Amino acid sequence: MNGLESFDLAAFVRATLAEDLGPGVDVTSQAVIPADARFEGVMDSRDAIIAAGLPIAEAFFRALDPDVCIERLVEDGAAVGAGGELIRLSGNARALLTAERSALNTVQHLSGIATLTRQYVDAIAGTGATLLDTRKTLPGLRLLEKYATRMGGGTNHRMGLWDAAMIKDNHVAVAGSVEVAVRRAVDAGVARIIVEVDRLDQIEPALDAGATHLLLDNMAPDMLRAAVAQVGGRVPTEASGGVRLDTIRAIAETGVDFISVGRLTQSAPAADVGLDLALA
Repeated sequence: MNGLESFDLAAFVRATLAEDLGPGVDVTSQAVIPADARFEGVMDSRDAIIAAGLPIAEAFFRALDPDVCIERLVEDGAAVGAGGELIRLSGNARALLTAERSALNTVQHLSGIATLTRQYVDAIAGTGATLLDTRKTLPGLRLLEKYATRMGGGTNHRMGLWDAAMIKDNHVAVAGSVEVAVRRAVDAGVARIIVEVDRLDQIEPALDAGATHLLLDNMAPDMLRAAVAQVGGRVPTEASGGVRLDTIRAIAETGVDFISVGRLTQSAPAADVGLDLALA
């Protein structure tokens, strides 16, 4: 999967299935379904979505039925209309029905993120601004959720606390000033130093001290426009804070290079995806 080489898929599948199965087995399938029964089904979307997480869903089914036959009908990142089929599969009924919820939960969640991301990407098309995600992710799911934003056409911001410094208001408050905080990051040898500013008079001190990227926090479009003009292309600019689908176009048109949106991963609604018995 694109960009998920470092993700331990096998461990994720084991932990997720263990959470569902607990100390025992799927008592429903064991009681109701004969051991040799077969299941042929279709995973489909009830809404128009951007698909994400299909290879992970397949891993759940294969974990419980190594002989399952799976036909992936679309790839992650594809636009799928309402009623569109995602995966066809056939195999041991007990195994596939036991894996069903884990597979669906993953696809619903990741496709929901990808679908919302694509809406934001489409809203700023042609402006030159790039949509970024944030670190507002569920613990343990960051790699998957950031993968989903890429499938929706977004770009990943920091993956964690390790790959760039982001100096925010609390860091400044403890350090004493923007200048002191930035100079300390420079002296520590940090290559990427993102500095959050919420006033125009913070821009020059941040740049003079060595900021390599400015995060323009909760600024109205007029102030964003003024900030972009003041920066004059010396470093990339990023608008952040309270960005909504109905406001992002106006923000993008101020000339900022990036717009970060926490709600992509924080509050994207799950896609409506199901698995049903295939009819002859």
